[in-house]
Amino acid sequence: MSDRAAARATPAYEPASDSALFVNAVEKAMRVLAAFDGRRRHLSLSEIASLAALDMSAAQRFTFTLTELDYLRKNERTRKYELSPRLLEFTSRYLESSDLVARATPFLHELALQTEEATNLTVLDGAEVVFVHRIVSRHVLMPSFTIGSRLPAYATAPGLAMMATLPESRVDAMLAMLPPVARTRYTVTEPAAIQARLRTIRDKGYAHTREEYFLGDISVAVAIAGADGTAAGAINIAVAKDRWRGAEDERRFARLLQGAAAAIGVIRDDDA
Repeated sequence: MSDRAAARATPAYEPASDSALFVNAVEKAMRVLAAFDGRRRHLSLSEIASLAALDMSAAQRFTFTLTELDYLRKNERTRKYELSPRLLEFTSRYLESSDLVARATPFLHELALQTEEATNLTVLDGAEVVFVHRIVSRHVLMPSFTIGSRLPAYATAPGLAMMATLPESRVDAMLAMLPPVARTRYTVTEPAAIQARLRTIRDKGYAHTREEYFLGDISVAVAIAGADGTAAGAINIAVAKDRWRGAEDERRFARLLQGAAAAIGVIRDDDA
């Protein structure tokens, strides 16, 4: 192909925000909602304006609209805002519409019964894993983690299991998007070491991490196949360090997870 033909075949990159189809008001409303999290549960109008990078007039309009739609609630005494439970409707609709969640859930329950450990279903979103289903055991190390919680993919067993199904160039792009940092003294942060690790995971068919994001947390994970050969999601078993029995547990959990992932089957893009 000539250079001129290649140029025609490869459209120039255009940031989404530069597109005529991009609705700036929607993006700003999402920034207002994203200003709230576990550390910032109650925010004043000025705090929302600062966190969402809006002027006070825009912040006032968006908070008023979101409050009227019942996505925000305002305390008239403190004049602070908080998220409304109505936002959970979106979580519910996602879970109800996801074939991946529907097919994996019975197997998560069975794994939890067989092992008496926490079991999770995660998907990749950018360079992070998102928990989309979770069965918590009485031995769980981090009970505060819920559906919707996020972790960096490079520091988690399910994240590594899914990354191992991707081309190396895409992994490089993920690591550039979210540069690895040491969450504990055991976190692997060198991109070359992560790539080498992914090659080992491909050969073994599962990922195994020890205390790489939380001290005391050990995990084994297996990817769920997508129709294009990359992962549609991953299932994992998480174990507290004082309950871990070394290679015996690693082999057992890997075998159970591989069987469950095979039974769940291939997930098409329009089902995930």
